[in-house]
Amino acid sequence: MRVDRTLSLYLFHPLRKVVRRSTGIRIPILMYHSISDEPESGHPYFWINTSPKRFAEQMRSLKENDYEVISLADGAEILKAAPINPDHSADGIPRKYAVVTFDDGFADFRTAAFPILAEYGFCATVFLPTGTISDGISAFKGKTCLRWSEVCELAGSGIRFGSHTVTHPKLKGLPWEQVEKELRESKTVLEDRLGTEVESFSYPYAFPEEDHGFKARLKASLAGLGYRNGVTTIIGTAIGGDDRLFLKRLPVNRDDDPAFFLSKLESGYDWVHDLQYGSKFINSLRIGTE
Repeated sequence: MRVDRTLSLYLFHPLRKVVRRSTGIRIPILMYHSISDEPESGHPYFWINTSPKRFAEQMRSLKENDYEVISLADGAEILKAAPINPDHSADGIPRKYAVVTFDDGFADFRTAAFPILAEYGFCATVFLPTGTISDGISAFKGKTCLRWSEVCELAGSGIRFGSHTVTHPKLKGLPWEQVEKELRESKTVLEDRLGTEVESFSYPYAFPEEDHGFKARLKASLAGLGYRNGVTTIIGTAIGGDDRLFLKRLPVNRDDDPAFFLSKLESGYDWVHDLQYGSKFINSLRIGTE
C-alpha cells in the first residue's frame, strides 16, 4: 500500500476541498521528466517516467476539470497579483490554472509529450541543462536528449524553455563563482540559440529551503542575471505571495492514476511538504553539530 496516496485521497484531499473555499488563487505547477514506458524500481515517489498513456489521461483530466493551462511566466504574474487582484471569470467563479513543466530536456518530450499537449492546446515550460543539449546525439541519465534544432522547432510551436543550469550539479556546496557560472552561462546559451530572452530557472536536485542564507544569495544572483521566475522541488501548490523565484511544484509520474492526480491538483498532496521540510531541518541540525 502506498501510504502517501492513501492519506492524500482519504484525509488531506477532502480537508483541502473544504479549506480551499476561503483561500486565494492556488496554481498547481506539475513537474514531469520523461514520457516513456521504461520501468523503474524503488518507491514510486522517486520515479521520473510517465507513460504516454498515463500522460494523455492526466492532460485529459486537466481539460475535463476546467483547468486553464498557462506558461510558468504567466502563472508567476498571476500569483504576484493574486493577493491584490483575485482572478475570476465573468460569472464570478474563480478561474483554475495549471502549469506544466518538464526538467532535463529528454528527447521523448518532443516525440511523446508534445503531440498530446498540442491535441489539447496546452503549453509547457521545459528546463534544459544546456551542457547536455547538442547539435548531434547526446544523453543524460541514460536517456537521449533533445537536439538544438528540435528545441528551436518546439519554441516556434509555443513551448517555453528555461535554464536548468549547464551541468545539472548540486549547487549548494559549490564555490559561489561556479554557482553563478552555471546560472549565467546556461541563460546565455539558451538566449543565443533561441534568439529570445530567457527568464525561467529550475533548481536541480533537492532544494535547500531550510538554508536561508543560501536562498538569499541564490535569489540575489538569479535576479541580478535577469531571471524573473523559477521552480524548485519543494512539494506543494503555488499560492499568491510565494517567492516567484522559488515556486513549489507537484511531482507527477506514471503512478498518478486519475484520483491521485486530481487530489494533487486540488492541494491534497501539499501535506507532504511538512514532512519534507521537517526532515531537511532535522538533518541540517544534525550536520551542524558534527
